[in-house]
This record gives sequence, C-alpha cells and structure tokens, in this order.
Amino acid sequence: MPRLEGRVAIITGAAGGIGRAAAELFVAEGARVLMMDRDGDALADAAKSLGRSAVCVTGDVADPATAERAVAAAMAEFGALHVLFANAGTEGRIAPLVTQELEDVERVLRVNVLGVFLFVKHAAPAITRSGGGSIVITSSVAGVIGSPGLGPYVASKHAVLGLMKTAAIELAASGIRVNAVNPGPIDNRMMRSIEGQAAPEHEDVVKAAFVKQIPLGRYGTNEEIAKVVLFLASNESSYCTGAVFMADGGFVAA
Repeated sequence: MPRLEGRVAIITGAAGGIGRAAAELFVAEGARVLMMDRDGDALADAAKSLGRSAVCVTGDVADPATAERAVAAAMAEFGALHVLFANAGTEGRIAPLVTQELEDVERVLRVNVLGVFLFVKHAAPAITRSGGGSIVITSSVAGVIGSPGLGPYVASKHAVLGLMKTAAIELAASGIRVNAVNPGPIDNRMMRSIEGQAAPEHEDVVKAAFVKQIPLGRYGTNEEIAKVVLFLASNESSYCTGAVFMADGGFVAA
C-alpha cells in the first residue's frame, strides 16, 4: 500500500529542487498535494506531470495572507489536510555580518522563519480537524553550526528548530507530529547560488571545498532529501516528534 494513500499535503517552496522532488514522491505514494511557491511559471511546470493529484497556489510565504489562503484552498479542493512540508527558504546574500544590509537580513528571516510560523499556525488547526498528521520543517546543517558569510541564513535555520521543538510539544495532544530535516549541501539551485556568491567565476573551487568536508564525498540530491521527508510524513515515523533528522552525508559529524 502506498505510504501516503488518502493523505493531503501542502508543500511550500514546491517549485524548487527539494520541494518539487517531494511533491513528485508524495503523489507517487498516494497523496494529493497543494503545491505553493512564489514563482508561478516554475510552479506550473513542476505540477504539470502530477495531473489532478496536485493543485497550485502562488504566493510569498512571508505574506501573512498566503498561508491562510493555501490552507483554505487545500481544504476546499481535497476536503482535508494531513501533512505540511514547510520547505520554502532563501539563502540570502552571502557576506560577513558587518557588511550585511538590514533589508537583506529581514528578508531571510521573514521567508525562513516567519513563513514557517505562519504555515504552522494556519495548517495545524486544519490537520487537527482532519484527525492528525505530520508537520515537517526544512532546516539545514546551518541550523546546528555556524558558517562564515551565511549569518542571516544560519540564524534563520537555528530559529526554525526552536519553532519545531515548541510546536512538537504543543501539538502532540492534537495528534500532530512535528520534526525537522537538516540537509547538508544539496546539488540544486541554492548551492549554485552560494558557490557563485562566495567566489564568482570560481564556483568549482567552492564546491570542492564543501565536498572535502563531507565524509560521503559528494553533494546530496533533492530526491534523497525527499525520501527523508516522506518517512517523516508517513506513519513509518509514528513515534518521532520534536526531532532533528540530519541528511548531510556526515557533514556535521566530520
């Protein structure tokens, strides 16, 4: 039996690498999915192969109205909500803290922290009414360590772990499990941006430096992270809540 048979999920950042891979895997495992992203064209492209199992909502997770609208759309279209994958995020501007601009820092925090808070706030009551389920939040290896040049991103990813742990305690009685997945370097757009910002025209050097820090000797894939998210969204993780699941090739252990 498919692991998400009969389940309804919301995925934010669904046009990006990890979000798109998760949407495809969720549908393959029997779920119906509301895919949310601010890039409408990329979102439509990501959803086109999923047929009637997916619907799209375009919006900015940092806009307080977006989460409420997405949850309402999922309930109207599918009649229930069981899973939230709060995945949308931005790496922001790569620069030392002393040269970061306030508006850039605020943007990272609004997307990566406020966006998670708003979706948990609005999705949790709907999941409760649907009989319980799972919330999965994308943090990062940057949620447990520091990294030069990535101060706002690091702060945001630490913050969502605090939100996750608090939500896990508060929502347990409602039958909602809340966990975080912490990817290491993943072979997708975000890492291309980090590499390019860190050393324009020398991205390969930056990538090699990252790979050298990974015991498994390579970047991960979007699909590998999606499989961890599937585990946390499904009943296979029925006794897991309030936990941080590293998917980093050993990056933090090294």
